[in-house]
Amino acid sequence: MTIHTVRAGDSIYSIAREYGVPPTRIITDNLLENPSRLAVGEDIVILFPTITHTVRGGENLNSISEMYGVDLLKLYQNNPILGGRSNVYPGQVLNIEYRERPLGDISMIGYAYPAIDDTVLRRTLPYLTYLSIFSYGITENGELILPQITREETPEAAEERLISTSREYRTVPLLTLTTIGERGTFSDVFAARLLSDPSLQQTVIDNVVETVRSKGYGGVDVDFEYIPEENAEQYASFVSHINEALGENYTVTVSLAPKYRSDQPGLLYGGHNYRLLGEAADNTLLMTYEWGYTYGPPLPVAPLNEVRRVVDYAVTEIPRDKILLGIPNYGYDWALPYERGVTRAENIGNIEAVARALERGAAIEYDETAQSPFFRYYDRPETYSDAVEHIVWFENARSSEAKLRLVSEYGLYGAGVWNIMKYYPSLWLVLNSLYEIRKE
Repeated sequence: MTIHTVRAGDSIYSIAREYGVPPTRIITDNLLENPSRLAVGEDIVILFPTITHTVRGGENLNSISEMYGVDLLKLYQNNPILGGRSNVYPGQVLNIEYRERPLGDISMIGYAYPAIDDTVLRRTLPYLTYLSIFSYGITENGELILPQITREETPEAAEERLISTSREYRTVPLLTLTTIGERGTFSDVFAARLLSDPSLQQTVIDNVVETVRSKGYGGVDVDFEYIPEENAEQYASFVSHINEALGENYTVTVSLAPKYRSDQPGLLYGGHNYRLLGEAADNTLLMTYEWGYTYGPPLPVAPLNEVRRVVDYAVTEIPRDKILLGIPNYGYDWALPYERGVTRAENIGNIEAVARALERGAAIEYDETAQSPFFRYYDRPETYSDAVEHIVWFENARSSEAKLRLVSEYGLYGAGVWNIMKYYPSLWLVLNSLYEIRKE
């Protein structure tokens, strides 16, 4: 794998000549919707398969899989153009095999809301060990609240669809349990009450166990945020009790705020005791993103120097083979100047960010310290005096590679993507080039 950063004057054809690969391969691997238009500074992933196959009449993906002794899921991973589906046509060129993945095996978790588009879901599941369905909340009396949706589908139907589709791709579906209440927000007040009430905890645990077993989940991802520091030990005990109640055939993961030290102040951090939660759960996810966030100042979403600080601390408290590194799959667009309490950044997908740079004629730059791409542009007002400058921080192939390489460097269990609602080809191309993805 090579990551090419587009220069002024580059085209898909000039890039293809530079690396000696067919332009059609670059287009199909990167799922480029408009390959005739490239943004300066845009990343293009160049792949070099060692074996390819041209589909002949009468062949199907199963027969091709058997012909080469390659798992069907591996064909999906090697060929994003398939979209996780088995349809092929005569003349289609498939990537059968690449050189051995240099960094070994990895476990991957991806977060999805029940309203995820089925096409996006199926494209992504071949790359996931776990799918964490976001999220179940809790009522005041300990009943579970089904994940909410925004499409014409009942909550029950959406949940069943995600669970069953996950199983098709040998991906373990996880029930994400949060302290999001009936108002749709995290509640530190309810978290404190729950963790101080053993009877209420037991009700929640019983409901979780029943739901996981009856609906075919493979485990639980506990994501309690804004926990008071005085409830930290109770929270770890609660996670441990869920793990014990489910038993060894189920996985329990706990999501952790990105801390640099044990006594880090703030409501987001105090209730997350890394050592105790690492002991209580099977795996932990470091939520190493949101340095740049909706209401905050314009910053990279996950600057590598800050991510490293979190990992450096985490490995002193939690076994490395229990740690998943959080990776963002989005960016933000800020209008400048930033005003605290006033400015609200726009959440933006990575593909959307590149399209916006192209539309506004902005060159994408790269911050070497943060290992993150960004660009600036002016909106298009009716008069020049009304023009507003913007800055956009997002993720690209190079920033994704930098984060994914930390998993191998630190000997971590894997990585987790928040979130997979928008398919970003570069992330999965880089992942598939570096690692073998563990499956059931």
